[in-house]
Amino acid sequence: METFWHDLSWVPPLRTPFRTDLANLFTELGYAQFFIAFLPIAYWLWDKHVGTRLALLIIFTAVLNGFCKDLFQDPRPDAAFSLDGRVDPTTSYGMPSGHAQVAVAMWLWLAWEIRRWWAWPIAVIVALGVIASRLYLGVHDVEDVMVGATLGLLTLPVFAFFLSGTFKGWRAQPWFVHLLAIFALQATLWVFWPGPNGPGTKFAVGGLLTGWWMGVLIEQRAIGFRRHENWLIAIAAAAVAIAVIFLALTRIEPGLMALGLEKVWARWLQYAAIALFITAAAPWLFLKAGAAQLSK
Repeated sequence: METFWHDLSWVPPLRTPFRTDLANLFTELGYAQFFIAFLPIAYWLWDKHVGTRLALLIIFTAVLNGFCKDLFQDPRPDAAFSLDGRVDPTTSYGMPSGHAQVAVAMWLWLAWEIRRWWAWPIAVIVALGVIASRLYLGVHDVEDVMVGATLGLLTLPVFAFFLSGTFKGWRAQPWFVHLLAIFALQATLWVFWPGPNGPGTKFAVGGLLTGWWMGVLIEQRAIGFRRHENWLIAIAAAAVAIAVIFLALTRIEPGLMALGLEKVWARWLQYAAIALFITAAAPWLFLKAGAAQLSK
């Protein structure tokens, strides 16, 4: 049984160039670059409320994953199995798999948001593809992905509870109460994070939460946008804005580090800036450019 959970010797014989390309494609769906592109598309082109729910779900499950990783400190498989050059088995932990956890939570929630029968098999296939890719690429063992997938499933009812009428009073609180609570939550996590060095660059998720919620509050009170009725205009505007994110905003971290700021805070500010741009700055620019419309 121990062999089943932790041994990856069965993986290399399964590898072919096509399967490796397919695994790399699926595994991209669990990295930050994908979410940086996917979340604004959902927010700008689909529904800003759905986009916000997806962002909060991803943030919630990512924080839980990082906390559990540093709590369990479970080593990754031997580096000899790894085909994913972005993973360093000597500096990161394996259980639970973040790819598996976020994939299960996000894609199943997305299927629920779509509310069409065909969304469910697609969500399951994508989530299973992401999970299998982590085994195939040799950066997680069976235990890692099983625990990650289980936590992803458990995330869903907890998140749904937070969105229920039970917390209606909280959502009605003034904006500054929301922001104070977000900063208090981050301070609490920093203090009680397992390990002596705190969350490190994982703390950047707090910047994403801060910037996203600040932007939502600004958008609700001062912007009020909706997608342009002409899809070509809306897609063109979104493409330009995503290019701004990747070509300009992702350079904030190295720029701030060059000025002497620590990596953890430089990344926190970068994620906050990206989230604020997605939720408020870009919608405002869309309206000014005639590439979006005012909410009815």
